[in-house]
Amino acid sequence: MSEEADSMSEEKRMELIITIVRKGWADEAMAASRSAGAEGGTIFMGRGCGVHERKTFLGMMVEPEKEILLTTVSSDIRQKVLEAIVKATKLDEPGNGMAMVLPLIGVVGKAHMTGECPVQR
Repeated sequence: MSEEADSMSEEKRMELIITIVRKGWADEAMAASRSAGAEGGTIFMGRGCGVHERKTFLGMMVEPEKEILLTTVSSDIRQKVLEAIVKATKLDEPGNGMAMVLPLIGVVGKAHMTGECPVQR
């Protein structure tokens, strides 16, 4: 086995949980993910463009606003964090949003997650 493969197997695998919810629900998702062991996340705005997203108001098309939460976690807590997000935001019910998990090949700036540098709280 190569040195690179050895170091990859020794290092915790990191994964990205992407959660898309209706405007106003990302704080609930963030609180749930933190209570399940995530260190935090990043929230930003988006808008729905799906065929079922289109609504009208006074004859004008309105695209519903969404919030997107990005949460980087180690693979050992991914399922616990994902389940907490689903429960808090009711993602198991139609129309409440979605979540997905992507493996991360490399992560830079994660020293706060590995204990390599002090975190100011």
